[in-house]
Amino acid sequence: MTNKKLWKSVFAACLTCGLFGAEIHVSVQGRDSNDGSAARPLRTISAAARLAQAGDVVTVHAGTYRERVTPPRGGESDSRRITYQAAAGERVEIKGSEVVRGWSVYRGTVWKLTLPNTFFGAYNPYRDLIEGDWFTDKGRPHHTGDVYLNGKALFETHQLERVLNPHPYAEARDQEASRWTWFTESDQTHTTIYANFHGKNPNEELVEINVRESCFYPDKTGRNFITVRGFHLSHAATQWAAPTAEQIGLIGTHWSKGWIIENNVISDSKCSCVTLGKERGTGHNVWRGNPNKDGATHYNEVIVRALEIGWSRENIGGHVVRNNTIFNCEQAGIAGSLGAVFSRITGNHIYNVWAKRQFTGAEMGGIKLHGAIDVLIANNRIHNAGRGLWMDWMAQGTRIRANLLYDNTTEDLFVEVNHGPFVVDNNLFLSPVSLLDMSEGGAYAHNYFGGRIVSRPELNRWTPYHRAHSTALAGVTLTHGGDNRFYNNIFSGGQEAPGSAAGSMAGYGTWVYDTRKFPSHMGGNVYLDGARPYAKEAGPVLAPEAGVKAGIAEENGKVLLRIALPAAMSHAQTLRVTTEVLGRTQVAEVGYENSDGSALAIDTDYFGKPHAAPRPGAGPFGDAVRGGGAHTLRVW
Repeated sequence: MTNKKLWKSVFAACLTCGLFGAEIHVSVQGRDSNDGSAARPLRTISAAARLAQAGDVVTVHAGTYRERVTPPRGGESDSRRITYQAAAGERVEIKGSEVVRGWSVYRGTVWKLTLPNTFFGAYNPYRDLIEGDWFTDKGRPHHTGDVYLNGKALFETHQLERVLNPHPYAEARDQEASRWTWFTESDQTHTTIYANFHGKNPNEELVEINVRESCFYPDKTGRNFITVRGFHLSHAATQWAAPTAEQIGLIGTHWSKGWIIENNVISDSKCSCVTLGKERGTGHNVWRGNPNKDGATHYNEVIVRALEIGWSRENIGGHVVRNNTIFNCEQAGIAGSLGAVFSRITGNHIYNVWAKRQFTGAEMGGIKLHGAIDVLIANNRIHNAGRGLWMDWMAQGTRIRANLLYDNTTEDLFVEVNHGPFVVDNNLFLSPVSLLDMSEGGAYAHNYFGGRIVSRPELNRWTPYHRAHSTALAGVTLTHGGDNRFYNNIFSGGQEAPGSAAGSMAGYGTWVYDTRKFPSHMGGNVYLDGARPYAKEAGPVLAPEAGVKAGIAEENGKVLLRIALPAAMSHAQTLRVTTEVLGRTQVAEVGYENSDGSALAIDTDYFGKPHAAPRPGAGPFGDAVRGGGAHTLRVW
């Protein structure tokens, strides 16, 4: 073989196996006593994880693997990572559930199953109640376990009578589904589950129950540079992921650095699907442990303890979560307290979050992050998630760009007690409430706001701000509100509604900032159908009788936006939005920059096409709708 051919072979091997690493194969036909070669694969992913070293690739072949993967080590760098991947073109499922048989008829369409507690090993989800800081149980107990019939989760009840005589749960988004119910009771030796299968025989159908609290999650921190790619991960008995607790998800990074979670289908977690959260040592539900101090004080203390153990760009975060489909979880599609810093969350489809609505709390949404320092959230589709995006505390250097949000019943975006700078550009906010703003220092450019904006100060909590592009604390302050920038946006109007809390202003358009302590900066905005501008805004375009109707349609796997806009759109006095235009924030005294410190220019639209210069079109659509008119646009 010539030297040229030899090096081509070596290069091809590196692409397949990582940088001079091995490829370890796993198959449902394998044995854990095998060597992991393609000819002699292992049986479990966990066995492969025990062998995998930096640079290795674990390739898993078609089948269902009922196990929790607990990687004992990570990679050494971005180029020497450990990769877990589904074999190309093969469906690989990792489940936290087990199939259960042996059901007997209890009464009518209700069946009963009794299992010895030894069936569950060290963790029994039917004896573990959901609890934690900021959790609200709505007056009844909830277990981390679940029951699935042919892949669909039933609704837990806290009374056997509600299984025998089920009625629709009024708050559930799917009323008929809420009639398929289950109940559990247990003692020291046995666990019994009752379920109403409505005429189906559970011994002839696929019935599964959660038995593991996670599908892919390290038991220790610092398992860095791991890739998880191409799997179907489901059925985890996850606990409530409070920001003051260890956040265990169906898949989670556990206070590590440099993970890539991509091209997976992640579903059916009792609480959260993906967690990029903190560890246990800095506090675990500390507010519940000491209610004499308020929750904000406790969380400030958690932040200090996190800094003491190395919360920084060098040690934590920098994850990539992209192109996943995430659904069916009752807390968050993606959650992260402190551990998501410097990450990129892009191209994900997140839906059916908090759809059962049997419990609630202050940590819920399609994406819910505390400390989203220099995090990019872009090109995600989030719907039927209750609250779409929730950036809570320390969203500094955060950029929220070109996301599609609709059918969210709380609001599309909630920014809570942040002091800026953060940038929100080219997004489609199509739910009844587009923005709940309890922050200051945000820059909003080229967005479409189809719903109300709520502006509210927060004068009871002191919250941190940071040095630029760093976790290092610069100070703490109250949130007075204002100091925002709104450039080149489109606001659609509707029937006004009053604010719901002291000091709150709610309505269509930017007039809700008129009375805030810090002045805001506006220009190039378009106000339709009665939406009203900020009192000090110069030259806004007003089209009160525009009759704008924006509607989402899903057709053949495509998401279409049908919208009619007035010709007055072309009169907007827009400008190119840059670091220089946006200036510096009032509180943090930091400029609006890219995460690497370079100058920012918002120069592309929702579709990634360049904005026209020097006068871009208003809104996220670029020149496609500059002159108004009726349009059908593919938005996903």
